[in-house]
Amino acid sequence: MWPLAVPPPPPPPLLLLLLCSGLAGQTLFQSPEEGWQLYTSAQAPDGKCICTAVIPAQSTCSRDGRSRELRQLMEKVQNVSQSMEVLELRTYRDLQYVRSMETLMRSLDARLRAADGSLSAKSFQELKDRMTELLPLSSVLEQYKADTRTIVRLREEVRNLSGSLASIQEEMGAYGYEDLQQRVMALEARLHACAQKLGCGKLTGVSNPITIRAMGSRFGSWMTDTMAPSADSRVWYMDGYYKGRRVLEFRTLGDFIKGQNFIQHLLPQPWAGTGHVVYNGSLFYNKYQSNVVVKYHFRSRSVLVQRSLPGAGYNNTFPYSWGGFSDMDFMVDESGLWAVYTTNQNAGNIVVSRLDPHTLEVVRSWDTGYPKRSAGEAFMICGVLYVTNSHLAGAKVYFAYFTNTSSYEYTDVPFHNQYSHISMLDYNPRERALYTWNNGHQVLYNVTLFHVISTAGDP
Repeated sequence: MWPLAVPPPPPPPLLLLLLCSGLAGQTLFQSPEEGWQLYTSAQAPDGKCICTAVIPAQSTCSRDGRSRELRQLMEKVQNVSQSMEVLELRTYRDLQYVRSMETLMRSLDARLRAADGSLSAKSFQELKDRMTELLPLSSVLEQYKADTRTIVRLREEVRNLSGSLASIQEEMGAYGYEDLQQRVMALEARLHACAQKLGCGKLTGVSNPITIRAMGSRFGSWMTDTMAPSADSRVWYMDGYYKGRRVLEFRTLGDFIKGQNFIQHLLPQPWAGTGHVVYNGSLFYNKYQSNVVVKYHFRSRSVLVQRSLPGAGYNNTFPYSWGGFSDMDFMVDESGLWAVYTTNQNAGNIVVSRLDPHTLEVVRSWDTGYPKRSAGEAFMICGVLYVTNSHLAGAKVYFAYFTNTSSYEYTDVPFHNQYSHISMLDYNPRERALYTWNNGHQVLYNVTLFHVISTAGDP
């Protein structure tokens, strides 16, 4: 990842002379919103009160809020850059596969040209049929190459935007802000379109399970950050399905396997269910005995925002088939943050809602028509909700709901439930893998997506 401009360090505390006789030795005030802190005072010989104040590095006292807006833009640009790295990591394998197919095509073509009647009719027909199967990959390869150039251009635009924002942040001027905001929004839109085009497809297969570790009780959840840079391989572990508050953060997957190098976070409010997700440095979870969504930030160890999900059932009102207070399930895919739940108004059918990750407000909702109590678990890939028909042995991916067309279909994708009781199932778009908690085992599955790229000649 390319470096983003880092804001200058905060200035040292300043001594302010204030007329505050009679207040010597007292703490005056603290304004969390602006970041000002006056924490000591002393009486000067001339009767004035000398107070020590810690002033924020970027105070908005003499501006009209532009500094705060600029910082928000900087965060958006950083998020865009992180998303682009995730996109590149996820599509690298696909590009390598297509290139290997190109080599195979050239080899087959050379064999056909060199055959010159030496092959039997059957062998010749087999080679010809194989070439016919591989022929569409040539246009796919050319499209991938063009999309790679698009990613390079996007990266350059992000770098330029970062430099512009850093310059404005240093001078604290207001010029060009609206233009920069529009450029950031355009970049975000293009990035989402690129992700949908390159990395998305229809689920056609789930691999055999890969057991990472056996740890904890029968129910729980484990995950990595779906939007972290490649250097960040932390793993989060949450044992149990209700009233828990302890989250273990392991430095790497290897540390998680060995049970070493971890720190503990104690959540201020207990969780319910196992449908938690880590997205861009924050944990999103359901507060116990409520329909409240909580966003907990790991670095600051604080709750950034919490909000009730309108009408959502909780406390085992509308769980998955296995129970366990699984009324609310949070997910992240290529499109962003989602919530899966049920309301009384939807008669127990699964509702999927797109959430704003900053405010937790519902952006849009869909009624899938599928009864939640009949679902074993569910996960999102590329804006499509996939539902398993059971949490026990013999489960399969049985139902798919497409949010882009508000339509559904029944599927039949085999799903090997090795330990016979799945209580958590989540898709990670960065790794294109399913994370599961299966009867005290932490398990991974790779997925196969069928991806069609339209070429210029297609209707």
